Amino acid sequence: MSLTAATLIPGLLLVALGGGLASGSRSVATSLKRLPRSMRAAGIFFTAGAAWFLYRIWNLPSADFGDYRNLLLVFFAVLAVLSFVCVPDFLAVRGLAVLALMAATPLLDAGYMNYDHPQIYLYKIPVFLAVFAAIWLGAQPWRLRDFFDWVFHPGNRARVVGGAMFGYGILLVGVAFSY
Repeated sequence: MSLTAATLIPGLLLVALGGGLASGSRSVATSLKRLPRSMRAAGIFFTAGAAWFLYRIWNLPSADFGDYRNLLLVFFAVLAVLSFVCVPDFLAVRGLAVLALMAATPLLDAGYMNYDHPQIYLYKIPVFLAVFAAIWLGAQPWRLRDFFDWVFHPGNRARVVGGAMFGYGILLVGVAFSY
């Protein structure tokens, strides 16, 4: 992945999410409040995260347990299917956490050992925040519900948080074309 794409992707995600929050739309608030327990979102996000993870397992080199990839593939595929049966609550949040962790690798690899462009740290900040949030929310997924309750509390919190995300996203989009 190029450094431009690795900067542009988080920037566009922040613009989209921040713009939705800053708009003050009732449909955005309702959709985000329903997201943590949505089975449709769980089907999309957790299935996508599990598929990406299983793809990475299938392509493991010999040095990284690649000799046991068939066993690992079956084990984690069964575990993913059993997640829908045994732990369906907040599975959408866990799916988003898996996707954030899986996406962090190619995004951070693009800027690895690149000391020529000091502005790469601007795109690494939201990526590392997403990694931190993914680890935290993967262990305590109900915290996303609590965060949405806090953000959408009557007042301007959603607009302020959304405006900050939107502004930082615009900055990242601009930085993406400066390499």
